[in-house]
Amino acid sequence: MLRIHVSTMDLSKVRMATRPDALWETILSFHRLRDRRASAVFGKWRTETRPRLNGETRLLAALVPPRGYFPDFLTPSRAAGEPYGLDAGIEALRGTPLERLHAELALLRTGRHEPGRPAPLGGRPGGRGGSRAGGVRPVGGRPGEGRPVPPPRLDAFSEGRAEPLGRLVADLRSYHRAAVEPYWPHIQASIEADRAIRGRALLDGGADELLASLPSMIRWRAPVLEADYPVDRDLHLDGRGLLLQPSFFCRSTPVVYRDPKLPPVLVYPVTHSAAPVFADPGPGPWLGRLLGNTRSTVLQAIGNGCTTSELARRAGVSLASASQHACVLREAGLVLSLRHGSSVLHTLTPLGGSLLRGGAPLALS
Repeated sequence: MLRIHVSTMDLSKVRMATRPDALWETILSFHRLRDRRASAVFGKWRTETRPRLNGETRLLAALVPPRGYFPDFLTPSRAAGEPYGLDAGIEALRGTPLERLHAELALLRTGRHEPGRPAPLGGRPGGRGGSRAGGVRPVGGRPGEGRPVPPPRLDAFSEGRAEPLGRLVADLRSYHRAAVEPYWPHIQASIEADRAIRGRALLDGGADELLASLPSMIRWRAPVLEADYPVDRDLHLDGRGLLLQPSFFCRSTPVVYRDPKLPPVLVYPVTHSAAPVFADPGPGPWLGRLLGNTRSTVLQAIGNGCTTSELARRAGVSLASASQHACVLREAGLVLSLRHGSSVLHTLTPLGGSLLRGGAPLALS
């Protein structure tokens, strides 16, 4: 179990990440690529992603084992709390001090199951977490791709040479382009839906209610935030506060840095809707049903998020009509609906937001 000790000062400094973190999603997606579970959510993504890979996974497999510890420097963050975009994150990674590189790679060599980053990045302890120890399932299109790189290749990182860091940066960019970037609007929509739920909790009951609203594997028992975790660990915030970072590709259990001196970040899995996440609506009967002034009003009324009853009041329609309109908009890929307690919370997807803005796209962070 993970226990995060939260003082009164820490509670006042709990904050939500404003967007997905590009490198956290990249690294965690690599775990999902080697994990056969959760096919309803990730199956289509795996099928589409694997053929696009072209050797990028060999170095990543050496640095990110299927279970256990992977180096903190792969997912940099800053104390201010604003998540890095891909370019800024890679520059922060490139600037990792040599002493830190050496220390974290030494941990990777000596104990892939050291306390810290949990085995549950591939699953819970006890063998349910992805590949068996001693091998990495190939994830690319060529024989042998995805096998661990021999340890001598990691030695070059410890020496601080530019060549291996340059190769890692190139592989991260290439992998992100193949596995994450095409799905970024879906990732953004899921994170925004989660933020809407947390934001409501924060408005209703402050930071206490925000922490209590986190997914079921995380439990707020003031002054301790407990979470399912493969090892027994205590993390003391010591007045630094806590950044809550929802993640699309995180699964089963949250993740924290192994190094307690780094800015405290709790990466936790978003709740996925029952519908296949990456399913394209395609042409269908929803297109004809989508047209009309009432539905346009409903789409605008959803705005930054609302429940079905709130939607009915805003749009001036009955509860049953609001539910039906939201269903059609959801089928069209314009709205994401997630259950929150006894209510259903509707938020706009990037496509829905773009439609309201007259076609202006969301920026890719």
